[in-house]
Amino acid sequence: MANGAVGIEEAAAAGRTRRRVVVVGGGFAGINAAQALSDLPVDVTLVDRKNYHTFQPLLYQVALAVLSPADIAQPIRSILRDHPNIEVLMDEAIGFDLEQKHVRLKAGTVLVYDYLILATGSTHSYFGHEEWATLAPGLKTVEDATEIRRRVLLAFELAERQMLEYGTHPPLKFVIVGGGPTGVELAGSISDIARLYMRNNFRHINTKEAKVLILEGSPHILGMYPDDLQQMARKQLEALGVELRTGAVVTDIQPGYVMVGQERIDAVVTLWAAGVQASPLGKLLGVETDKKGCVMVDGYLNPKGHPEIFVCGDLAHVEENGRLLPGVAQPAMQMGTYAAKRIGMLVGREAGSEGTATKPFHYFDKGDMATIGRKAAVAKIVWPFKAHWHGFMAWLAWLLVHIYFLIGFRNRLGVFRQWAWTYLTLQDGARLITGSQDLPGWQHNATDKN
Repeated sequence: MANGAVGIEEAAAAGRTRRRVVVVGGGFAGINAAQALSDLPVDVTLVDRKNYHTFQPLLYQVALAVLSPADIAQPIRSILRDHPNIEVLMDEAIGFDLEQKHVRLKAGTVLVYDYLILATGSTHSYFGHEEWATLAPGLKTVEDATEIRRRVLLAFELAERQMLEYGTHPPLKFVIVGGGPTGVELAGSISDIARLYMRNNFRHINTKEAKVLILEGSPHILGMYPDDLQQMARKQLEALGVELRTGAVVTDIQPGYVMVGQERIDAVVTLWAAGVQASPLGKLLGVETDKKGCVMVDGYLNPKGHPEIFVCGDLAHVEENGRLLPGVAQPAMQMGTYAAKRIGMLVGREAGSEGTATKPFHYFDKGDMATIGRKAAVAKIVWPFKAHWHGFMAWLAWLLVHIYFLIGFRNRLGVFRQWAWTYLTLQDGARLITGSQDLPGWQHNATDKN
């Protein structure tokens, strides 16, 4: 057994009285759970394979060169540094022993827990076509964002170079598979880059001629939004020059093009925003999961038969009023806080304190927002009042809400400063191409020199 596990078990044998909570995952649910646990008489170990927390709602702005990764990421140790009962391990959970209450880590350590919070989120789902992943990257991590940025910016650079050499270049057509919030945000941002931010930066190509196409398999974009906001989102996208095709199911993706049935659609860059699946750790628990791999939990966020385990965020299958809670930040944050409060109640009960059981988890829906482009967005506001906004008002509300929820004063100040600079000068600030200068399919689209 690993030394870490021996040390923990020896401490238990020596009469450890404080309960140990292991939190797996440093996303919204995990961070909020850890912060809520910091005031309880428990020892907490937070495990994540990255040393930083990512503010995922702004990943697309890293992908489209408005922000840099450091603007939306914060070291987990810095976030939790003022809580002496919390330790952080940069490692990856690879298995569980529910009977012995062990978490096995990739480095070999075995952690013993009294309570376990599992919040490892979700990843891309290519619906059985994993070979598409290298051709159409999705957007879940900082690495994904920098890869998308590389491909989008490289397409313009290659077009400029080829125009200089050959006098022509393949059409700059960007195809986004999926018309949910991520797809809409990517589409609007690419359009903004082409029409506004880079329009005077190239000498041989006209960036405003770039085309953006959203392919959505269902009848509507932003399917979780009310009908009026769906229509307003469509109008705002079309005003940006974005083409939308609903009921368009992608059947194949190849270098330089996608297939919708028998129709071939050329694309210099293809991006994926069509589906997600739960982290594989959910299935490793050995409990019931749904078809996406989300763990089926009860009203207290516990898998059946395991009141000591809490599953939060995208990894949890939670329904309210017959609808699955969306995999976005607010439900994850509320689940993490709830799990910590529930553990506090259970620990108090073990210590003999009086008190009733906490109520089952209930999601307090404050609303949803999706930005579309410069001064364009839609917002369904539920609290503190009910309203549907679109256009500049929704865009401004989106800016303020996201700055408010960013972790760290430096990040808030930096993002506000960069947004103000971008808005006033029409210049984005992180337009860097790193890594390979190859673009999948470009050679298929290139015009041969005579």
